[in-house]
Amino acid sequence: MSERQSNPAEADNWQRRAILVVDDEAGMRSFLSRALERKVDSVVTADSAEAGAALLEQRHFDLILLDVALPGASGVEWLKALRAAGNPADVILMTAFADMETAIAALRSGAADFIVKPFRVDQMLNAIRRCFDRTRLTRENYLLRRELDKYTIHKHFIGESDAMKKVMALVARVAPMPSTVLVTGESGTGKEVVARELHRLSGRQGQFVPLNCGAMAPEIIESELFGHAKGAFTGAAGARHGLFLYADGGTLFLDEISELPLAMQAKLLRVIEDRRIRPLGTEREIVVDVRIVAACNRNLANEVAAGRFRQDLYYRLDVVSVAIPPLRTRPEDIVPLAEHFSEQLSAQLGLPVVPLSPSLARLLKAYDWPGNARELRNLVERALILGEYPAELLAQAGDPAQAGQPEAVHDQVVQDDAATPADEATLLESVERRHILQVLAAAGGNRVEAARRLGISRRTLDRKCLQWGLRP
Repeated sequence: MSERQSNPAEADNWQRRAILVVDDEAGMRSFLSRALERKVDSVVTADSAEAGAALLEQRHFDLILLDVALPGASGVEWLKALRAAGNPADVILMTAFADMETAIAALRSGAADFIVKPFRVDQMLNAIRRCFDRTRLTRENYLLRRELDKYTIHKHFIGESDAMKKVMALVARVAPMPSTVLVTGESGTGKEVVARELHRLSGRQGQFVPLNCGAMAPEIIESELFGHAKGAFTGAAGARHGLFLYADGGTLFLDEISELPLAMQAKLLRVIEDRRIRPLGTEREIVVDVRIVAACNRNLANEVAAGRFRQDLYYRLDVVSVAIPPLRTRPEDIVPLAEHFSEQLSAQLGLPVVPLSPSLARLLKAYDWPGNARELRNLVERALILGEYPAELLAQAGDPAQAGQPEAVHDQVVQDDAATPADEATLLESVERRHILQVLAAAGGNRVEAARRLGISRRTLDRKCLQWGLRP
């Protein structure tokens, strides 16, 4: 077994890493190359800061081992220039002069570590390991922060309908392939759940990184995707990685892809084809290995015909298409989904599960669910908080004359198995209208905020209000 494979955990962390060694001593360059070439993917050497800078213009390096005493620009001077240019690569400085002043200057210049010559191989490997571990943890922490507000735990598909079984089979077949995937479906159908399952089954070692293109201002989306150097634009106080680098080796999920500005569509197409990104404010290109999964609740072919979406990007994204059917077309999935949400939210909220009665189950199946699974999840969450499904609200909304008789209403809705599907649908539509209007009023008429609280899109809320005769 090779040295690179002897430690699986370290191999996962070090695989595909590239290191640049900059030292004017040929013996030191040779020593480090031999020690590292079986540990990482690539080791490249240079004998001066100027030669190192030329190599950085050609490719990306994850780590630089840099001698302090170099001919021409010193290691510390070059490190300062790298940081000023926005290069975020970790740098380990090497020196034969272990005075405190040099060490302080090195760390202030942005060095990740400082090692004194002569050193043993294990000393250098430990320093490199710390850098790689810190980079990995930084990326993971960043992604965890992005996920804090997404308290739904996506595990596996929930569905018993033939339509969802076909979706599951297609996802299982496509997941191991590196091809781009376009997930389509109405808002709330679970496009991100499909994207996460594609990543889970892909076997890719990197992270799953989601981005809602519609929620990102056009002027900052390029920086969000590709990263930027310090001073690349007003407010860029420091350099930062983009989501492509955080997703390196994993999956980048671009939700609401139709909302991307045309200029960004052209840049995304180039990245998909070349597998290289260029952070804002830099001239260097970085090779990335990212699987793209895009999603849209619009018909992208129509968007292309209308001139709002690039045809070449559409064909590049639509290598494989996964269409998620709306919830109203698969009523047999409604009760399993409601039970799944109930168990999931019960554990998260610390509340007991509220069972579904047969009549309420029929009522849920009869409703057309314009907000799809997201709307169903919101209803289940309200039921857990209230301690029961809002049967009183349903009946009161459907029959104002019984507003003062909640117990009788509860008995009628929960126990009356003779209610027709049409009656049940009318009741649920009424409570939906009542709830949305209450949330809208609580948000002071702000439809953007109300849509956020309801967990639906602004477009869906506008459509509902228009149906009820309410105009902006």
